[in-house]
Amino acid sequence: MLVSEPRRTAAEVLPAEVRSVRVVFSDLHGVQRGKEIPISEFDDVARSGVTFCWAVMGTDLRHTPVVGGEAGYPDMVAKPDLDTLVQVPWEPEVAVCLADLVRLGPQGPIGPEPTDPRGAVRRAAAACEELGYAPVVGPELEFFLCQADATGGWRRYVDNMSMVYTVGRQADPDGVLRAMLDGCAQLGLGAFAANHEYMNSQYEINLRECAALLAADRAFRFKAGVKDLAAARGLLATFLGKPFNDQGGSGFHLHISLERDGTNAFADPDASDAVSAALRRFTAGVLVHAPALMAFLNPTINAYRRLLPDSLAPTHVNWGLDNRTTFVRIPPERGGGSRVELRVGDGTANPYLATAAVLFAGIDGIQRELEAPEALSGDGYRAEEPGDELPASLSHALQALEGDGYLREAMGAELVDTFLAVKRFEIERYREWVSEWDLDEYLPHL
Repeated sequence: MLVSEPRRTAAEVLPAEVRSVRVVFSDLHGVQRGKEIPISEFDDVARSGVTFCWAVMGTDLRHTPVVGGEAGYPDMVAKPDLDTLVQVPWEPEVAVCLADLVRLGPQGPIGPEPTDPRGAVRRAAAACEELGYAPVVGPELEFFLCQADATGGWRRYVDNMSMVYTVGRQADPDGVLRAMLDGCAQLGLGAFAANHEYMNSQYEINLRECAALLAADRAFRFKAGVKDLAAARGLLATFLGKPFNDQGGSGFHLHISLERDGTNAFADPDASDAVSAALRRFTAGVLVHAPALMAFLNPTINAYRRLLPDSLAPTHVNWGLDNRTTFVRIPPERGGGSRVELRVGDGTANPYLATAAVLFAGIDGIQRELEAPEALSGDGYRAEEPGDELPASLSHALQALEGDGYLREAMGAELVDTFLAVKRFEIERYREWVSEWDLDEYLPHL
């Protein structure tokens, strides 16, 4: 649905020091796109929106418009959602506002933009609500911090072994992580803890769980904010799944539960393992759609280099109780803390697409009353029957997504088809590219 007309002016809700507002939205990659609006013009923009060329939704990361030309590169409108308007703590003269995208026809707006990732989460949450559930999501993201080296490349900000859970100057000599935690907390992202993670120069900032759309908004803003705060210090923050051959990768874990009448519908103290039939059916739906979900949860060629045995990321379609080697993990908390955790997600996943796709998959399991297979015990990498193998490449994941009729319809055919086109163009560019590996492996010998 279209955003309602604003009732307050920007001057009434923003501090006087704010001089401009960034109206931003997510493209299909999860990259923040937008325009900077002078504060004097923002009230008009809030009423009518601001236009963008729709082709940005079908453009790859080398700025090639893969989709859009066949329609003559039409416009779309970004309509500010004033409930998301907030001052940027680290740039106090700037505010930022998320936008909902609106499709334009020959005579003006005709409805929500089908390829808007934020719109997909709205639809997924609405589908849950139709069944009497309110989805609650907790995003968990890891990233690396890098600094420029003398060759024009990037090296790790901190490059000491075994700094996991180390705090203070040893793990963060310039106080960058602390500044990020403070900034994200002030921005209202629910940031409550930060630490150096397992890999060299890998960090994590934890965000509170909340309603699905708010959680996806927070994760999207978190990624953009972390990258901006790093750039302001001459650093690069990257959520790339596996940026270094000698280190493991960065994940995007999703913790999900469903509430009904204000209580956790995944909890049942009288049931086996104290988890409800709804949790088991949600899990079954996620497992049925797991191959197709991989396209949204691991949307880059690089992402599949992270999914290896002993990586604490799954390689097969399975689930388990407090088992970090499975596709769906049921953490040990019960009662109000009952939830599922998907550990397969790559740091590059678009928070909106990942959240929407998993919710749609889970509620399909509830609607059809699917039965989950037996929970996997022990090492999922070495089990005799670990379940079906997950797609081992982006190409195979895209094939699975294209063949999943339910998920394609739920996410929106145009959104999925545009995503497939852009990602397949990316794969083709990669196929044609002569890499450093090619030269190191073959050039001296062949």
